[in-house]
Amino acid sequence: MTATAEHHYWQGAFIADEEAARRLAELPATVEAVLAESLDTETVLAACDSLARALRDPAGPVRDRLDPHLPADGGPELYAELADFLDRGALTRKLRRELGGATPQRLERPDARETVFEAWAPVGLVAHIAPGNAPAVAPLSLLEGLLTGNVNILKTSSDDTAFGAHLLAELAAQDPTGALARRIIVLRFPSARQEWLRLMCAPADAVAVWGGESAVAGVAAHVPDGCRLVAWGHKISFGYLTRDAWSDAAVLEALAHDICVLEQQACSNPQVVYLDTEETGELHAFCDRLAAALAARPAPAAQDLDPAEYAELTTTEHLARLEEHLGLTRVLAAPDRSWRVIADIRPALTASPLHRTVWVKPLPRHRLMATLRPMRRYLQTAGLAAGRTDTAELAALVLAAGATRVTPLGGMTEGYAGEPHDGVYALQRYSRRVAVRADDRFATTACLDDLGQPPAVPRPTGPLLDKAAVQELNAGVDRRDAELYFRSGGSTGTPALSLFTYEDYDTQMRAAARGLLAAGYDPAQDRTANLFYSGGMYGGFISFFSVLERLGGVQLPIAAGPDHRAVAEIIVAHEVDTLFGMPSYLWQLLHAEADLLRSYGGLRKVYYGGEHFTERQRRTLTETFGIEVVHSVTYGSTDLGPLGYQCAHSTGGVHHLHADLHTLEIVETGADRPVEPGATGRLVFTTRARRGQRLDRYVIGDLGRTLPGRCPCGSHAPRFELLGRLGEVMRVATYFVNQRRLVAIAQEHLDYRGEMQAVLTSGPEREALTVLLERSHAPDPAAARGAFLAAYPEVRSAVEEKLLDFTVEAVDGSAMLRTATSGKLPAVVDRRRGRRAPDLTA
Repeated sequence: MTATAEHHYWQGAFIADEEAARRLAELPATVEAVLAESLDTETVLAACDSLARALRDPAGPVRDRLDPHLPADGGPELYAELADFLDRGALTRKLRRELGGATPQRLERPDARETVFEAWAPVGLVAHIAPGNAPAVAPLSLLEGLLTGNVNILKTSSDDTAFGAHLLAELAAQDPTGALARRIIVLRFPSARQEWLRLMCAPADAVAVWGGESAVAGVAAHVPDGCRLVAWGHKISFGYLTRDAWSDAAVLEALAHDICVLEQQACSNPQVVYLDTEETGELHAFCDRLAAALAARPAPAAQDLDPAEYAELTTTEHLARLEEHLGLTRVLAAPDRSWRVIADIRPALTASPLHRTVWVKPLPRHRLMATLRPMRRYLQTAGLAAGRTDTAELAALVLAAGATRVTPLGGMTEGYAGEPHDGVYALQRYSRRVAVRADDRFATTACLDDLGQPPAVPRPTGPLLDKAAVQELNAGVDRRDAELYFRSGGSTGTPALSLFTYEDYDTQMRAAARGLLAAGYDPAQDRTANLFYSGGMYGGFISFFSVLERLGGVQLPIAAGPDHRAVAEIIVAHEVDTLFGMPSYLWQLLHAEADLLRSYGGLRKVYYGGEHFTERQRRTLTETFGIEVVHSVTYGSTDLGPLGYQCAHSTGGVHHLHADLHTLEIVETGADRPVEPGATGRLVFTTRARRGQRLDRYVIGDLGRTLPGRCPCGSHAPRFELLGRLGEVMRVATYFVNQRRLVAIAQEHLDYRGEMQAVLTSGPEREALTVLLERSHAPDPAAARGAFLAAYPEVRSAVEEKLLDFTVEAVDGSAMLRTATSGKLPAVVDRRRGRRAPDLTA
């Protein structure tokens, strides 16, 4: 390593020693400038996932750039290990396990009934002191610092290659915002350079040290008061076998695997094997069988031991052979010294010199606590081979004695995403739990961050997906990620299948819950009747059951049903003041039981989903039934989940985007091009916070436009306005007819407040368009027909040219066609020849 080589990586650039020394002196100011910017977890996850894909491509440019820096024992296995760790799914599970969610940095309300916001915040600057000869540890330690939003400075050994620095540079390159690069500093220098080590640690808020006691002590001398020292020291693991297990050949094979895998270089490899016995004969018989199992294992790869390792191996074996004469030990070794089994009648925990060397000792379970607890600081994994009852008893014993992991034999070195490390969650060690207690002005604020700054989201790429393409993707979903099955309501065609993991479902229900708080739902006061439809794999009822459960709100899970009287009586008997449900069902319920519900007078809020109330209908709810709040419960779809929510200032089709879940684009109806700001186009959603399935650039079938400026509620979450569905624009004869325009005419020219449906059929001579109006609210059908023709020139022209039969009918609301599963009232029913109609029922 020459003095002029650019082997240090500092915030996006490789630099030499002189420049690194200059910047180290300015490290405190550098850290302060970076911490003034927040780091969104999604930025880290997206970059890691992108790098994971690149590392899995052996012919890709990233591997080409990294290959020259690979350590001597690196190769495809190292790339695979790193890619698995960097995978979005694995990191999301790690975040959920360790910090409780995929967006732990957001100040949210853990109890929706209180205006208290909590989050995991970075400690600030984390200094990582990595060990030598462990190429994956250094970058992955720093990655844990990035996941928690910290600025990170990493020291790697001067004897190592620059692989860690170049890998982290590749990670930073995956982030177009530059936020990751600003939080990554990698210095490669010898530990003898104490001044640099001091400058690294002086402004640190946490120092993570990997190594033995001497390494930790050497760094601890530079850790300032109040700084968190996170020591990842050497640990000892052991196996424990009961009498009924140690004679099993499969158990011996599993134990031999744990001893040989990774050549005992992991802390989780067993260095000692304990038998639940005090009999020396049983001990020696077991050692013979274990020696045979080790001899049957493939020989280790040739390795050059350094003098210290060789000396420890030979000294340990020679001393054990000397103690054979005292009746204390018995040594079994391979002729080529590739493995060693040392029986020792003394139960005290003894470190192994590694390289397939294992101690075997007797330790009856009644002496286990007294033997192991004095060594509790050094214990890590206990690999058990025992029956079910013994396993439960022994697991409790070894954990009480100080072990932090218990596994079956054969899997001691295996782990899982989010597993505690040495008894703690690493991400919590690099974080602070912070809280903001607010007053009643924040009762409708679910996340304090939404008031602070607009979210930064990457621009989606790739082709547009329609519903058919999404169904094809569903067919290829890993069965492990298909834990929850829903079907859509079928209002636009054949019901479609949607698949979720329970983690993804929970994330989405919590997002919908936050949206309800913004819309004025009060879980501490409101008493809610859940009147969405249930059954048939439809998600409406169960989803809002889950939403209310997460809010802690009072809920009567009634579900939509045909007996309106029974539903109304439950509402009155249990003092319900808030209704959740489909507009068409709520409208029928309120009018069917108008006398009872008006005399009750307790209804205050309505939250609807799946359809929309017209402005005249909203006015009826307020004037006739005394309802004070009418808001969308959520805007979403079965396959994407909640997409938007309304705040107290949102009316009609205006919603805020769930920006922590989705990205929204609005493209032209005929091409994949963005519309001009404020123009109407197709809504295209990309879902990000989802493990089991990624839906990128999904054309949901709705039309809308973005709204400029910040919402009066104070939130920076983007706003959009729904302006109908693509299917609501009907091609009739040679004209295009917009269902929303028919609705507007009915409101403005007829003061119509009821439900409305357009039905298209094929007649013997021409097509027919029939507008169905609810009889209890409808004017004379002939007068209504005249108003429609007068106000809609295209329809009038089609009728005059004898291209269209246009009629208006007054019917009972129950006679209108609704989807069989969800109860939705489709705005347009196309029953012309050759058209595929959804499953509808009156």
